[in-house]
Amino acid sequence: METPKDDARREWTPRPADRVVRHPRRAQTSPVRLTLTARRVQLKALASPLILIYVFLGLVAIGTVLLALPFANTENGFTPFADALFTATSAATVTGLVTVESATYWSRYGQAVILVLMFVGGLGIMTMATFLLILFGQRMPLTHRLVARDSLQINQLGGLAKVTVVLVSVATVMQVVGFIALLPKLSILYGPGEAAWQSLFQAVSAFNNAGFVILPDSGSLSDFQADRVVLGVTAVLIFLGAIGYWVILDVIKLRRFSLLPLNTKLVIIMTGGLILFGALVFFFSELNTTLEGLSVTDKVIVSVFESISGRTAGFSTVDYGETKQNTNFFFTSMMFIGGASGSVAGGIKINTLAVILVAVFSTVRGMPHATAFGREIATGQVQIAMTVGALATAFVFVVALALAYLEPDFTFIDLLFEAVSAAGTVGLSTGLTGQLSPWGQGVLTATMFLGRVGPLTLALYMATRRETARYRHAQERITLG
Repeated sequence: METPKDDARREWTPRPADRVVRHPRRAQTSPVRLTLTARRVQLKALASPLILIYVFLGLVAIGTVLLALPFANTENGFTPFADALFTATSAATVTGLVTVESATYWSRYGQAVILVLMFVGGLGIMTMATFLLILFGQRMPLTHRLVARDSLQINQLGGLAKVTVVLVSVATVMQVVGFIALLPKLSILYGPGEAAWQSLFQAVSAFNNAGFVILPDSGSLSDFQADRVVLGVTAVLIFLGAIGYWVILDVIKLRRFSLLPLNTKLVIIMTGGLILFGALVFFFSELNTTLEGLSVTDKVIVSVFESISGRTAGFSTVDYGETKQNTNFFFTSMMFIGGASGSVAGGIKINTLAVILVAVFSTVRGMPHATAFGREIATGQVQIAMTVGALATAFVFVVALALAYLEPDFTFIDLLFEAVSAAGTVGLSTGLTGQLSPWGQGVLTATMFLGRVGPLTLALYMATRRETARYRHAQERITLG
């Protein structure tokens, strides 16, 4: 039975003032909510490791436009787009491969653009972006800090600004010291203004392992084959740039080998071993060819220089179009390895090779884990090293195959040499780069870009995708050997 209260509830109708009027706009998503959603999407994109690719593309695009302008070259006309793009990519990725003669084709303005691209590309986009934010007193967003932390290869967000300032300062000081060391020698050969410009360009190019040379009629550094000052300063700058900032700081801070971290120990041992091995191979392989006519001392100096430069920088005192095929094949493997992680050099990195070798030797010895100097390397890092090595091998194979298909007039060993030189951002060449078709040069342009940003982007991607396993599958044995 209904109560009076229920009757009142059933018969009551709201007055017009009591009705809730829903405006059509109120039913839509709030503009504030749309803004927040768009901002989340934007921040997610910025936090992605792909940000390195986006920013590097921007740097190459700016360099291409500047180099294409008429006053960037000495011919008073617009630079062909293919040449401007190739040179900008080569400079930004600190490779050093060229389609035109850097000393004669580019004006002082064009050479200055190349110098800035080498400096920024060598330091790294995220390092420079972080440094500029600090310089202008801007606060770094959290997403920027996360990507910068991973690209700088540090474990904490705190102190990121200090680390960035230290890295930029160390790199700048070393290049300035190189400039001062080269200036007296080059002042003997050129006028004061020209000597200063040549010294600055050579110091920046050498430390950043870029391989660009604007010395007149030098054929890279072939005219300085017997100049121990120029070769010595250049070799030291290449070595310091390729060994990595953290290794340098560890050595300066700790000084004793036994106190160094495992990463630094492996880099020092591997770098020293590769330099010595490379010098021996070059010396005995080219003893009676490109080294013929030099004194024994000069042969040793040139061999050591080629071993240091040929793995990461691309400066050369000999014509690699005249060297033996076994020499070129050996240096193809050296360029594939490259320099140390966290350095300006490319390649799969010495650290990656060291981890793979340690894992192989540990397996051969029957040890369950990869260990070196009384320290165990995490299984995850071994997996990443194996993955980087396998993908880099596959990448070089595809590039070499594409060049062999597009450029049937050249020998495969020379095309493989160019492919690895571009992929490892080294810049050594047998002289083929300028002779390739536009399609072949386009392949090398893409290879230089991917060779520079690919390994770091891949490492950052795998680091962000790592998850703790919630369960494990049943094991099953595979037949090996």
